[in-house]
Amino acid sequence: MSTPLVVSLSGLGLRVLDQCADFAAALDSRQVPLSLLISPHPDHREARSPQSPVLHWVAERLARRDAVSLHGFARVSPGLRARLAPARLPAHEAGLRLAAASAVLEQSGLRTNTFIPPRWLGSPGTVTALQRRGFSVCADAMAVRELATGRVHRARIRVLGPGERVEPWWCRALVLGVGRAARRGQLVRLALDAAELRKPGARQAVLDAIDLALHHGARPVTYASFARGSAHLGSG
Repeated sequence: MSTPLVVSLSGLGLRVLDQCADFAAALDSRQVPLSLLISPHPDHREARSPQSPVLHWVAERLARRDAVSLHGFARVSPGLRARLAPARLPAHEAGLRLAAASAVLEQSGLRTNTFIPPRWLGSPGTVTALQRRGFSVCADAMAVRELATGRVHRARIRVLGPGERVEPWWCRALVLGVGRAARRGQLVRLALDAAELRKPGARQAVLDAIDLALHHGARPVTYASFARGSAHLGSG
């Protein structure tokens, strides 16, 4: 059976919206959906408005095959321990932060049952809180977790984030690593920050990696697909 391929995009904003649209169009031509990682604390207040160009674009993408995932927690209130690292959160505090984050997302007209922890690092308490709040999927740095069934799909995330230098050797390593994983039938996970789409080398490397994964029979899915059970995902 085919192995899943998940491509996620974070850092959405007005300044990079054109690049996001261009990248999404490139994936459309390959029939690859995007997992759009939406932060509960956007940089600009207007980004929360239903009239926001960013939210309008997200709505258009959701009408296709894309899906939304909640990315991180809302800013903590004075009563919560702001300095406590997300990777160490106990279940109670994680639950409070999740409630606030979900409320922010719903104010933007969006809902999801999939969660990506900050910097892809989540605590056991966060997993417990997600289960209590009815979330179905948690994707961290090393795995995608089906919270209803307890099944864990082991696969490290391959991230291209802000500030990283894109050298030719890095591009080759990314493409070869993705191709090797797909050839072995392993889950492939690519994560891209929207700001990196301004770098032609980074953008092309990600597209080349996707093309190679597809060549080896990878099946494009979103993180939301894991909420529907592993029978829809093939091996991985």
